[in-house]
Parts: sequence; C-alpha cells; structure tokens
Amino acid sequence: MNTLAQDFQAGQINEATDRALENTMLSPRFYTTDFKEMDRMSIGNSRVQWDQLMQEFANDPNNAHFQRPADMVKDYSDLPEGLYQEFLDFLISSITSEFSGCVLYAEIKKKISNPDLKDLFGYMARDESRHAGFINQWLKDFGIGVDLGFLARTKKYTFFKPKFILYATYLSEKIGYARYIKIFRQVEKHPEFRFHPIFLWFEKWCNDEFRHGEAFALLMRSNPELLKGTNRLWIRFFLLAVFATMYVRDHARVEFHEALGITPTQYDKEVLQLTSDITKQVFPFTLNLSDSRMWEGFAKLKDFSDRIEEQKLLPGVLPVVKRIYLGLRAGITFFGLYLLPVVSNELPADVRLQPVW
Repeated sequence: MNTLAQDFQAGQINEATDRALENTMLSPRFYTTDFKEMDRMSIGNSRVQWDQLMQEFANDPNNAHFQRPADMVKDYSDLPEGLYQEFLDFLISSITSEFSGCVLYAEIKKKISNPDLKDLFGYMARDESRHAGFINQWLKDFGIGVDLGFLARTKKYTFFKPKFILYATYLSEKIGYARYIKIFRQVEKHPEFRFHPIFLWFEKWCNDEFRHGEAFALLMRSNPELLKGTNRLWIRFFLLAVFATMYVRDHARVEFHEALGITPTQYDKEVLQLTSDITKQVFPFTLNLSDSRMWEGFAKLKDFSDRIEEQKLLPGVLPVVKRIYLGLRAGITFFGLYLLPVVSNELPADVRLQPVW
C-alpha cells in the first residue's frame, strides 16, 4: 500500500480536507451571489423547452447510478507515488468543485422565491451532492475523507454577481461534461488504461453536468441582455480564464494523463475544442483555438505558475518580490491572450443540445 495512504489511515485524515481548503488561483472556489437579483431572472419565451428540461430533472435518470457493487475491491492505493499524488489531486479538486456547486445551488434555492429557479437549483444541488458523496467514497478507500461539512463552514467564499455565476457555472458544467466524456471514451477504447474503477461511471455522470449546462444556457438565452454590450467583454474574460485555468492545472498532472494513455496537451486541445463547440449554443463568439498564439500563451502561463510555486518555497523578501514580478508577467500574458481575435458565432434558433459525443 502507498506510504501516504498508510499515513492517512494512521490518523492524518484531515489532509484531504486541507487540500480542499486551499485558496489559490487554480483551486476550485465556493461562491455566493445577490439572491434578490437572481430571483428576478425570467425564463422568458423558453417555457416549452424549460418545462421539458425540468421534466428530465424530475425523472432523475441517474438516481441509481452512483452505487458501487458490494463486492468491489476497496484498496486502489497501490499506484506509483507520482500517479497516486496526481490522482488524489484530481479527485480532491473534483470533489471540491462538485460540492461548491451543491452549496451554491442549495443556498440559492433557499433564498429565492421564483418557482422556476427554485426547482432548478434544487435539482442541481441534489445532483452535485450525489457526485461529491460518490467521490468521497473512493477517497475513503485510500484512508482519506474530505469533511464536507467542515469544508462548507470553513472554505472562503467569493461573491459573484448573478450574471457571473451564470457565465462561470455554465462553462464549469459544460467543460466538466467534456472532461469526463473524453476520459470515458479513452478508457472505453483502451481498457488497459483504466487504472481506477471510478472511470466506469463517467459517461452517465457527465450527462448530469451537460443537463445543468443546458439550464444555464436557457436562462442566458431567455435574458438576452446578458449576451450583449459590455457583457460580451465579461463572456470573453470567463472563457479565457476557465480555459487557461484548465490548461495550467492539467499540465501539473503529467503522470495522471500518461497513465490514461494521453498527454495533457492532447487532452486539453480535445476538451477545449469540444467545450468551445458546445458554447456556440449561447455565446456570440468562441475563442480561436486554431491560433497557435493561444496555446503558446497557455504554456507561458503554466511556466509562470510553476516558477511562482517554486518561489513560495523559499524564505526571505526576494522570493516575494520575484513572485510579484512573475505575477505581473502572467497578467500581461493573460491580457495579450484576451486581445486575440475571437470567432463570431450566430446563435442557433434552437438552444437545446444533447450529449452525443
């Protein structure tokens, strides 16, 4: 058994929770918002599609999906140390992201009166709670368990206006779908790369993520002012921020991706292109992923991130100065990427998509 797993089983059970509590530029965040403003949102002329989507939520197609066979082997910690650490990082980051969605959606449901949105956020909180609990079962097999209640009470919360919640969570849900389905298709085609059983659940799991994104797409298309004027600048920012964050985070998990038979760059290019194609249902433009400068900029941001982390380990004032300098250079690089031309997109008359990839 991996030494770290033995340490956890010996009593250091808060390590996973400590990792989940980290607040860095790359770590998943917990959010709060203006509930009164959220309450005023309307589904406009999307009633027919909205009611169909709510019926899908009510049918709860994945109600019995997140169950493990009783006779399934419980110890999956016998992995190479590097892969073990990166896989733990993947799981803990995933559980933090899923649970942050659960907390946000449950809080919105509690504090609004709009019946359409109360139904939606109640269903999505149910799904995200199920996802987070399922990941936690696997973490406990490693002798680890994230204390979700403590996480909800202790994690720092970031305030986002409702429109930012819509942009960010829409992208989070759709990119979550793309990430999970790409991994599932890879291990489906190459079972020899399925180094952990959790990947078997990813296909139906990511359909939940896709459905959540559909709800946010309908909300944004029903409130078209969110897609016009200066809001286009915010959409551009969130597209770039989410894509760049994924690139930097994934390139810190080289052994994880190699174990799946892919490289981080290959994986990110496929996932981001799929996500970009999906977002054409609601966003008036996409980032130009065919522009080599985009990928060169992502690589520079990864390099700056690595160098900043190296400086954090050093004592004294000089490393602090270097971190500020590197942070400024990263900001300049991000701004340069923001200024790259985008690809305009004519919004389709029919908003809804199906998870067919």
